[in-house]
Formats: sequence, structure tokens, C-alpha cells
Amino acid sequence: MMESDLQIAKQSATLRVKVEETLRQAIAKGRFKPGQRLVERELCEMLGVGRTSVREALRQLEAEGIITSFPHKGPVVSTITYEEAAQLYTVRALLEGFAGQQFAENGTAQDIATLQAAVVEFEAAAESGVGSRLIDAKNAFYNCLMDGSKNVFVRQLLTSLHNRINLLRMTSMTQPGRLTHSIAEIKEIAEAIKNRNGPLAAAACKHHIDQAAKVALEYLRKNAVNES
Repeated sequence: MMESDLQIAKQSATLRVKVEETLRQAIAKGRFKPGQRLVERELCEMLGVGRTSVREALRQLEAEGIITSFPHKGPVVSTITYEEAAQLYTVRALLEGFAGQQFAENGTAQDIATLQAAVVEFEAAAESGVGSRLIDAKNAFYNCLMDGSKNVFVRQLLTSLHNRINLLRMTSMTQPGRLTHSIAEIKEIAEAIKNRNGPLAAAACKHHIDQAAKVALEYLRKNAVNES
């Protein structure tokens, strides 16, 4: 095999990743709704890129479960059933509890400072009322949590779960009263980590996810009733 056969076009790969992330964030922020069809030609026009980049990005998002492809219909934004969401939140609570404990025990002083700054930004984003800023701030908080855990496999697994949960996150955070509780809960997580209290950090993380799950699952239950 010639060496040139293994050469990679770095520019096109970078473009594909940018397209993936742009679409991923657009879905997370509600630009594209669950069940909405994604038309390649329209996406190309919106993003200003060719069909190859869009097609490859859609293929990756399908592998992540964010979109689903149907015969004769093409890709659509995935929907999450009540049962799927319940399972996702259960696994997420376990993993984030572990991540919080590991952060408290292994995170650096800089990691803790970064987490504290992420909490401040999340509170400011909540006060601003800007949905896109709120999603970005919450994602930044979870990124800090995963970084501080110092466990690459926890990051990989949680990133996959978060990509699916993002389909529900904006819905759950905007339910009446939820945002105020969410702010208090992540402050408790950050405080436990700052105090190097691993078990308390784990419990705070699990409590936060359990509360988010209650809101999201109730929303899904009501929607299922209304649609039946």
C-alpha cells in the first residue's frame, strides 16, 4: 500500500466536525424540533456547505442517536419515549454521581475555580432569559464536571448521554420553577466539590439529575396523554 493512500484531508475533516457541532447545538437549542425532518438541500443552504459535509454530519448524529433515518422520508430529529428517558436519566445519575465524587477527590484547584466560574455564568444566563445562553452555560458546567473527574471513559459515556438528553434539556429547564431549583442544585454540587467532600458531591449530583428527571418525565407523560 502506498503511503499516499493513507493521507487525510484535514480541512474537510475539520469542516465536517464544525457541521456536526452546529447541527448538534441547533437541535439542543430547539432550532430543529423532535420529529422534524432534516432536508439535506435546506441544510446545505443554511450552513453554506456542500452535501458531502452535511451527509457525513448527519451520519454521525444518527450514530449518536440524535437523529433517526426512515425509508422514503430521510433523517428526522429523534424523539425520546418516556421509557427511554427514564433509562437515560437513571444511568446518567449514576455516572454523574461518580464524576462528582471523583472531581472532589482528584480535581485540581484550577478545576474547582473553573467550575465555580461556570456556576456563576449559569446563574447569569438564567437571569438573562436567553435560551441559547442557558444551554451553553449548562453544557459548560457539565464539561467542567467531566474534566474534573479525570476519567476519560466517564467523559465519553456522559457525552453520549448528554447528546440524547439535550433533546429534552431546554424543555425541562423552562418548566415553571425548575430553573431556580436547578441553580441551587448545581451550587450544592460545586460547594461539595470545593470542600473535597466526595460522598456529598456524589449525592448532590444524583439529586440534581433525579429532580431534572422528574420534570422531564412528567412533561413526556403529559404529552403522551395529550397525543393519545
